[in-house]
Amino acid sequence: MQIKEINATKLPDIGIKRVAAYARVSSEKGEALHSLSAQISYYNVYISNHIGWEFAGVYADEGISGTKDSRPEFQRLLADCRKKRIDLVITKSITRFARNTVTLLDTIRELKLLNIDVLFEKENLHSLGANGELMLTLLAMHAEEEARSASENQKWRIQKMFEEGRPNTGRMLGYCLKDGQLTIIPEEAEIVRMIFDDYLSGMGRLAIAKKLNAIHVPTVRGCDDWREGSIYRILHNEKYTGDMILQKTYVEDFRTKKGVINRGEKRKYFVENSHEAIISKEFFERAQAEAERRKVKIKLPEKRMKTIFTGMLICACCGKHFNRRVANASTKYAKPAWICATFMRKGKKYCNNRQIPEKILIAKTKEVLGLPSLEDIDLKDYISEIVCGKDYDLTYIMNSGAEVKTIWHPYSRKDSWNEEMRQQARNRTLERSTLYE
Repeated sequence: MQIKEINATKLPDIGIKRVAAYARVSSEKGEALHSLSAQISYYNVYISNHIGWEFAGVYADEGISGTKDSRPEFQRLLADCRKKRIDLVITKSITRFARNTVTLLDTIRELKLLNIDVLFEKENLHSLGANGELMLTLLAMHAEEEARSASENQKWRIQKMFEEGRPNTGRMLGYCLKDGQLTIIPEEAEIVRMIFDDYLSGMGRLAIAKKLNAIHVPTVRGCDDWREGSIYRILHNEKYTGDMILQKTYVEDFRTKKGVINRGEKRKYFVENSHEAIISKEFFERAQAEAERRKVKIKLPEKRMKTIFTGMLICACCGKHFNRRVANASTKYAKPAWICATFMRKGKKYCNNRQIPEKILIAKTKEVLGLPSLEDIDLKDYISEIVCGKDYDLTYIMNSGAEVKTIWHPYSRKDSWNEEMRQQARNRTLERSTLYE
């Protein structure tokens, strides 16, 4: 008997692969956002010209850091993968896909279970290849450490600027940053003075916003979209007096890059007469005194707590406001919740965002503001708006410009029952059991 070894021959893969690409351009390194369109064009041609590949789309996030898990296009890509619409994902590099090691590995493992491969072009690495996960782990750890190092360098640079009394501010109405100094823009400075004049003449913040929109005065972003929160920030910004308070907010975590309000965790710096003033200090102080007077006047009584969030909740899915609805309103088991207006009027087909129990909303807002109660405050003094995502996330846009993101967890039915309700349920169970004795 003679035995011969036959070398295995890999059969050609004649199946058509549905191939998608993921592209991302971050503004954190000053990359030109137009390079994103270049990436999209490249992948369109690259995939379409590859024999055996079927173009399944390009998913592209613009101006978003790779440390963020909530990238909308990235999440849409994962959703389509779960629906088995994609066989292969191509991306430029590991840092384009994710800089968070945990995010990367969790995603790769999920896609691996779905038998979906990820090709990282720069590293020439397939996630389904031999030792793919090991190499990805090492490379992802390196990428995350690079992100951490870059963040620390940036923090050090900003801290030095603050110590030297130099601003690290973006564009603001009335000023532009020129050669490291706030420089007045005359036509915008007139708008700032008009806002202060109108407020001290008796107009409210909302009325001023409506006036500016009516006469088509552009915001600092160049659009007719003035809101009450925008007016609040201008009226309380000490920079218009020629003084500066630096480090009002800071970045807590390099992964999320979310700014949080500085409540004493970091040093603040006061720089007096650092630049030319638009509003005199006396005029500014009059505006602050008027704001305090009105705050006392409009204190919310307990019976009006139900309207405290009115006009503040924005749906992240469709952009509409959330409205209050109470289940079992006529009973003692009333359960108020806030629901997207589109969902209420048109149904889940047009917006599938989640309703938020008011109890949870109050608890999270107290947590963000660090307050024991919301009964005697006007939220608009602190918060411009609250963006409600469908992944149980709330993003608080503060009047200071900071963004604070938090996650909430829905109550189970069990958690919502009080002792009386539990006892009634037990009694009903006993009654049913006696019927069959």
